[in-house]
Amino acid sequence: MSIYSGPVFEMARQQFEIIADHLEIPTDERPRLLYPKRAIAVCLPIHMDDGRTQVFQAYRVQHHLTLGPTKGGTRFADNLELGEVAALAIWMSWKCALAGLPYGGAKGGVACSPLTLSPRELEAVSRRYMQELIPFVGPHTDVMAPDMGTNEQIMGWFMDTYSMYRGHAVNEIVTGKPVAVGGTQGRQEATGRGVAYLVARAAETVALNPTGIAAIVQGFGNVGSIAAYTMARRYGIRIVGISDHTAAYYDPNGLPMDAVKSHIIKNRVLAGFSNEARITPDQLLVQKCDVLVPAAVERVITKEIAGALQCRILAEGANGPTTPDADAVLDKRGDVFIIPDILCNSGGVIVSYFEWVQGLQRRLWSESEVNAELEKVLGISFDQVTERSRQFRVSHRTAAISIGVEKVRAGKATRGLFP
Repeated sequence: MSIYSGPVFEMARQQFEIIADHLEIPTDERPRLLYPKRAIAVCLPIHMDDGRTQVFQAYRVQHHLTLGPTKGGTRFADNLELGEVAALAIWMSWKCALAGLPYGGAKGGVACSPLTLSPRELEAVSRRYMQELIPFVGPHTDVMAPDMGTNEQIMGWFMDTYSMYRGHAVNEIVTGKPVAVGGTQGRQEATGRGVAYLVARAAETVALNPTGIAAIVQGFGNVGSIAAYTMARRYGIRIVGISDHTAAYYDPNGLPMDAVKSHIIKNRVLAGFSNEARITPDQLLVQKCDVLVPAAVERVITKEIAGALQCRILAEGANGPTTPDADAVLDKRGDVFIIPDILCNSGGVIVSYFEWVQGLQRRLWSESEVNAELEKVLGISFDQVTERSRQFRVSHRTAAISIGVEKVRAGKATRGLFP
């Protein structure tokens, strides 16, 4: 009997078992590699603006501390549950190990809808969450970062709450915070910028000239929007489809990205941008394009969608967008170049590592330094994954997760039973 359940955790477990079989890991070693070291569940009683006291459920899962402190985002979402948080922590472990970062994976969050909270209520939820987790986090124990539904202001509140407890400013307790309180240049754009860079690398690998190829981006939040703008402006990629939770649009001739950006700045959502290009979200995923970037939530590429995809490159900007059943379909097809999530969206945690190092050393890097180092690390990881895929004739996902699992397994074998 496990406390972890739900479709997202089951997906992470299935992926791990595939890798464990591939690596021939003995069955008695597998639970220690898969199950998190620690899971914290807390209740957050908050005075709401209307006079009520509302209690929010909140979680933090730390997968392992073998290679260093745990690292991972904090998600505010109304449907958040423990199994999903645990799965995201597991994926973060493999992601950090693949990138060569001295971290274990973590994830956390609050089951709430941030858009329905007033600014005062949002601050209260944020500060109470950090206050409850102070016994379990720290710059050398667990370092938080933004995720879906959170931003640099919330990280600033986290930092301030922890710092007030310690009696001095502790910049390195969180990453993704404002530059004014020790954040790093380029962190907010890092994940989307990394997606765009890897799309360009993948295009070159499959003999496509990035200039003029067509891309669809599903999910136009921070990651998806930055990826779309960077692909368009830096690499000349034509953005033919976009979507968020309010609307989806597709135009094979290309969407006017400057106009899209202006609309988002004014309205915060895509709804109302166009009537002529409107399309249903499910239809968007299977439209003809060279690059498809699922950058929203988990499990959107099902086996049915996988069979109908018309892209050459699948760049997983989101965590866990492709189900194991869909992977089997794509493996059989063999015509889609997949950039797996633990590689594709690792730009955020890589630059978070840079920010953490800067906080510990009390020095700052320029944005050009950050971006250059980001691409260097991503390039090394991309080469490792594609080389292993060729060498062992396995999928890119199997190659990527295998590298991560091997590093964590070796660390546990070296250190012994406790970490």
